[in-house]
Amino acid sequence: MNIIIIEDEKPAARLLHRKVEKMGLKVVTLLHSVEESVQWFQNNVHPDLIFLDIQLSDGLSFEIFESIDIKSAVIFTTAYDEYALRAFKLNSIDYLLKPIDEEDLEAAVNKFKARNSVTPNLSLDFDMIKRMLVNPIDRTFKRRFTIKMGQQLKMIPIEEVECFYSENKGTYLHTFDNRNYLLDTTLEQLETELDPNDFFRVSRKFIIPMKGIKEIQIYSNSRLKVVLPTFNEDEVIVSREKVTDFKNWLG
Repeated sequence: MNIIIIEDEKPAARLLHRKVEKMGLKVVTLLHSVEESVQWFQNNVHPDLIFLDIQLSDGLSFEIFESIDIKSAVIFTTAYDEYALRAFKLNSIDYLLKPIDEEDLEAAVNKFKARNSVTPNLSLDFDMIKRMLVNPIDRTFKRRFTIKMGQQLKMIPIEEVECFYSENKGTYLHTFDNRNYLLDTTLEQLETELDPNDFFRVSRKFIIPMKGIKEIQIYSNSRLKVVLPTFNEDEVIVSREKVTDFKNWLG
């Protein structure tokens, strides 16, 4: 596997270089700017994997993709907050928060290897990611849900939501007064509509609000269990790969 690192802070680039090669992987080159990267891609065979910092000395690294049709997989290295990271998650893009931990680095590379063997040509919507990163203040979030009940419509404010969950291919809203409502949407779509400061997707099955957390318990296999005020139809487990992000969200 051939790898390049694009990072404008040279000490950080060299440190990541050492960590990657410590894993027995080959780093082809270190690049430090948009201009340098574009020139390199124009004249060299593209690598299997790129470690890419978002903010480079001469602009956002997304500008590289505007100039070059890059086929490589990408793992972002970033200090951005949870809201910006949502852009990566929705596009199945891996990211590493600075300072980069060696265990997180190894996990990201292993995830790339496993996924690449199944879907080697993952299509990424860099335009959407750029918009989310550059214009976060332009985003508006869902404040209420309209539920059809027979011949009537019921309005549920976002403040009344205890959790969202999926079950039997359906998506449900559960309220603090212990009622369930079927929604005409998916958890994936809800992720784009909810304020990430208030809501977190703890697993493939659940999205929970900060205000809905009654208790957090240590669970098996390095996972966490969240107890909600009224929801008791299933255990709300924070999946192992989301535990770190969940703790950062709580903090």
